[in-house]
Amino acid sequence: MAATATTYGARAHARAQEGAHAEAMPVVPARDWPAPPCEAGLLVWAETVAGGNYTHRVLARGTELRLTDLHGDACAHLLLFAADRPWERLNVADTVKVQWNAYLGEGVLLLSDQGRVLASVVVDTAGRHDALCGTSTLVRNTGRYGDGAPQSASPAGRELFKLAAAKNGLEPRDLPPSLSFFQGVRVGEDGALDFTGSAGPGGSVTLRAEQDVTVLIANVPHPSDPRPQYVSTALEVLAWRAGPTRPGDPLWDATPEGRRAFLNTAEHLTARGLA
Repeated sequence: MAATATTYGARAHARAQEGAHAEAMPVVPARDWPAPPCEAGLLVWAETVAGGNYTHRVLARGTELRLTDLHGDACAHLLLFAADRPWERLNVADTVKVQWNAYLGEGVLLLSDQGRVLASVVVDTAGRHDALCGTSTLVRNTGRYGDGAPQSASPAGRELFKLAAAKNGLEPRDLPPSLSFFQGVRVGEDGALDFTGSAGPGGSVTLRAEQDVTVLIANVPHPSDPRPQYVSTALEVLAWRAGPTRPGDPLWDATPEGRRAFLNTAEHLTARGLA
């Protein structure tokens, strides 16, 4: 008889898995992560997200979030929401146009539709990102790979975002266009988008939460990836307690537009007694 043929056997088998580790899984508590980038006690999130999967977390203001492309074919599609008022959310169009920059990288601010900073990019070792194309859809993936449902072998980013959103009280209509890290595009002289792909294994991006934020991440192929196969590899996600950007930080005064966005954020937080 199989060990799991009875309820008692199944329970014993399940309990025996405690302490087991897989390549892709969250580590709880996060301080048990084997190689923390900071003092272990400061870690608040430690997880490896498999290709074709998603994750989500609420992070406090001042938390730093590092995403790492472990094997060279991760693509971290990202959405941000103000944690206690999800109607304030990442606005990719404003992020691009307010800062006069269509390309993500160190020093870029991720702005909401209220002119406030949700997060800032404080470190970027990859340089291959995208603020133009969004994520993949059910229809597109079904046409390219034969399926795009979240339980399929080729889940679409928007379908995974729907699952992550539902776990945070959000609905599909709450999902705006997303950003993506580690798979980039450039705009050619003729206006066409040129897929630049990955910078290779080990590239990372560190974001700093400038408000309490809800983070949704879908690790799926970029919609402009020309390869016929569904290629997506593991993404490392680490977050630790740090501090928000404050006046006097070079990032605060890097541009007039950025300074105004930080001032908008500070005014809002101060009025609520949060800063």
